[in-house]
Amino acid sequence: MRKGKKIYFQVAFLLFLVIGTIIIIRQQRDVPFQTNKGFIFGTTYHATYQYDKDLNQEIIKALDRVDAEFSMFNKRSTVTRFNQSGKITATPMFANLLQLSKTIHQETNGAFDITVAPLVNAWGFGFKHQQLPNQQQVDSLRRLMGMRYILINNENGKTIVSTRHPHLMLDFSAIAKGYGSDVVADLMKRHGIKNYMIEIGGEIVASGLNEKRLPWKIGVTKPNDNKTEENEELQTVLNITNKAMATSGNYRNFYYRGKKKFAHTIDPRTGYPVQHSLLSATVIANSCAEADAYATAFMVMGIERAKEVLKQHQELMAYFIYVGHDGKNQVWFSPSLENKIVK
Repeated sequence: MRKGKKIYFQVAFLLFLVIGTIIIIRQQRDVPFQTNKGFIFGTTYHATYQYDKDLNQEIIKALDRVDAEFSMFNKRSTVTRFNQSGKITATPMFANLLQLSKTIHQETNGAFDITVAPLVNAWGFGFKHQQLPNQQQVDSLRRLMGMRYILINNENGKTIVSTRHPHLMLDFSAIAKGYGSDVVADLMKRHGIKNYMIEIGGEIVASGLNEKRLPWKIGVTKPNDNKTEENEELQTVLNITNKAMATSGNYRNFYYRGKKKFAHTIDPRTGYPVQHSLLSATVIANSCAEADAYATAFMVMGIERAKEVLKQHQELMAYFIYVGHDGKNQVWFSPSLENKIVK
């Protein structure tokens, strides 16, 4: 008799779980997907998420906070104040991204460097466009750089970021868009949203499933010398969920002087635009700030040295497009990425 009651309660409990699960799934399917878009950091943002309210105003506020910290075009931003004075009291947001930047700088042997602004400007890819520098000028500009000159200290419970190096400038442009995507993703998590995709200028965080109840599919653009985004071809499509993805490439941001092509990626260690076969580096990581920074670093390092870093960081996955010995585009990707390739 007791055995029969036990089986009865077990069956009833299982039925309760099944019915409860069906109800939850139906409720989730009934919740609409919201879509927001706009402009930030000199580029566009897109947010798609499953929620019963429109969060665009909160998204804008979150992105404005990132802009107020890291925009070099914002005259009142924290980074502008540092570049003007050499000393600031850092917010937790500023201190966290600065520390991450220093860590990735070390992990990439200096290929990622947020003090590279003077060289970027000198080569014409920043907010100033000057005559191309000669070797003497490059050497002089390199003396204005150096992550080692950034000091982070705690004074009376406050984080003080300073430098004694004259003319040192911080430039977070190679990590800030990815960080902005992370900030919006954190906003989604605070609202209990599980299904979302955030994209800022191509830097993406995806979670859960899309509106079709499938993993998010993110395209990787095929490199070409067309500077416009019209008629872009996709090299591949990746299933990305519960991960972040960023792409850096030399195939669109470049210019010619005479017959020579100058790519926008500057090697902080030499002071010159990179000259190697890697055209595009896509990185999948746990955070978009990391993906953004490592993608930039890999474009500096080239494919072989980038592979060495990947061996030391199993949490990262990468998809590289490069020019082969036959002059044709080739691809290489992390073995762990193979099951995420749709086509």
